[in-house]
Amino acid sequence: MDTTILFSYAGIVFFQAGMLIAAAPLVRMTIKKIKARLQNRVGPPLLQGYYDAFKLFRKESVISEHTSFIFRIAPWIIFGAAAGVALFVPVLFSFSPLGSAADIILIIYLFALATFFMVLAGLDAGSAFGGMGSSREVMIYSLSEPAMMLAIFAVARAGGSTNLSNIISHGLAEPGSLFLLSNIFAFAAFFIVLLAENKRIPVDNPATHLELTMVHEAMILEYSGRQLALIEWAAALKLTIFLVLLVNIFFPFGLMAEFTFSSAMLAIFLLVVKVSIAVCVIAFIENSIAKLRLFRLPDFLGIAFVLALIALISSFFV
Repeated sequence: MDTTILFSYAGIVFFQAGMLIAAAPLVRMTIKKIKARLQNRVGPPLLQGYYDAFKLFRKESVISEHTSFIFRIAPWIIFGAAAGVALFVPVLFSFSPLGSAADIILIIYLFALATFFMVLAGLDAGSAFGGMGSSREVMIYSLSEPAMMLAIFAVARAGGSTNLSNIISHGLAEPGSLFLLSNIFAFAAFFIVLLAENKRIPVDNPATHLELTMVHEAMILEYSGRQLALIEWAAALKLTIFLVLLVNIFFPFGLMAEFTFSSAMLAIFLLVVKVSIAVCVIAFIENSIAKLRLFRLPDFLGIAFVLALIALISSFFV
């Protein structure tokens, strides 16, 4: 019986992680498609992300002779960290099969590991644009991480734990707590952090290759072939994980406590609906406002920090 339960939990872990990894390019491309339709353009096919990835996987990587081993291993670590996070995230179930290991702080710092190696890879190539993008990445991350931590602590305080299963279970047990002032401010702060961490407008424009405005693209200019495919897939996976965390922490409705066919279909349907709404909001925001200048980013991310601080303080009084 114990062996059966163990295999069941392992199946849930890899099924949910596989869903996130497989759907990541589709989520990213859906944002591009919606943005194009809002601009009265046809836009790329929804499967274009898979076509691009498979094309890059078939090509060899061209590596500068001036790079070190860090440049070569960074794409694998970046993708591995993102895939590792996917193992901990509750996607369809209200609990993480990995139990106490599914701590939101662990997830944050696995992403920090990926960011660290991304910065090192940008510096390792020795190009001016790589160094510029790496320095900007460090600045953005140093401003967004405190806001993210405070927002998580505000939500975790109600559940009495930073474990994702406890946070989500508390939200399902007490639906009224999801609409408290602290949760609303924490949601707003986390959404701003989502835009910053994934280099979306107004923090960065993922569609541009203008040298003076690039952040993410500047760090990966020297990559090609399989290594570039891994980095791009990891970036899409990171965006997908942030979206799933956003909707499942703050709107956990429909998540399963135990598996049945009907509850599984409902959980999948509601997850698609919630993520689709979040994707539409991101696409609308990116169509409505322009990218901020670099010296305005501290003000923008300062808003997230203030909102998260208000959320944490108000959680002690409500």
